[in-house]
Parts: sequence; C-alpha cells; structure tokens
Amino acid sequence: MSFTVFLGNLPTWVTADDIKQWLAAEDLVADAVKVIRNHETQESKGFAFVEAPTADEMQAIIRRFDRAPLEDRLLRANPAQPPKGKDGRPVQAAAPTNGERPPAPAGQQRPPRRKRGGKDRERTPRSAFANELAKAL
Repeated sequence: MSFTVFLGNLPTWVTADDIKQWLAAEDLVADAVKVIRNHETQESKGFAFVEAPTADEMQAIIRRFDRAPLEDRLLRANPAQPPKGKDGRPVQAAAPTNGERPPAPAGQQRPPRRKRGGKDRERTPRSAFANELAKAL
C-alpha cells in the first residue's frame, strides 16, 4: 500500500532537499520526495509527492503542511490520488505479462476471450470479396 502525500502550491524554487529538511525539522519521516518539474525547462511545476512509510506518518505530514504559510501562499497537502488519463479516468496498471487478463471492474463481467485460429477462423466471411478469397484458398 502506498502512503503518498501530494504537496502543492509550492514556490518554484523549492527542491526535494528543502522538503526533506522541513520534514527533518518537524521529526517527520519520508521514504522519498519528488518535486515535479517541467521536462523542457526543468523548472518546478509547484507540487511534489512525498512517500511516507506508514499511514500515521502520512497523516502527520498532511496535518503539518496543509495550509501552512510559505512566502505569500498557503501550501496544500493531502493524500495523493491515482494518476488520471486524458479521459479523466484513473490510469490502470499494466496488464499482467503471464497471459492472464486483469480482473473486470467492480460490478462488471468481461466477455469470454475469443481464441485466435481454430473454429473462430472458419466462420462465414463477412463480405463478397472474403467469400471469393475463401473459395480460392
């Protein structure tokens, strides 16, 4: 289970080392800190993710930093949400590589997987061209 804190509304000058120092000064523990940067300019985008070792530590970080003043702004700290795709839905983990399908979403059933080759290949073709091609082969 992941205990990740979203830390937002940061000034662009804030680095991961700055956040680590703030945590250490408050006797808070983080496994990792990642400040999100623009890929082209390498400037901070104004938010970071802090990985906490436990749920209690995550809550302590949130209590300390949510609405904490820094310069002329108030920081935001809350549990991180899973990443979302372009359609606004949560991004799902990659499919298993062992050939199995991931489980269906809650309350839904997946249709049975069709086999390639075999009887499914011998179905009636869908077009006149496919009929002629099937006869020729």
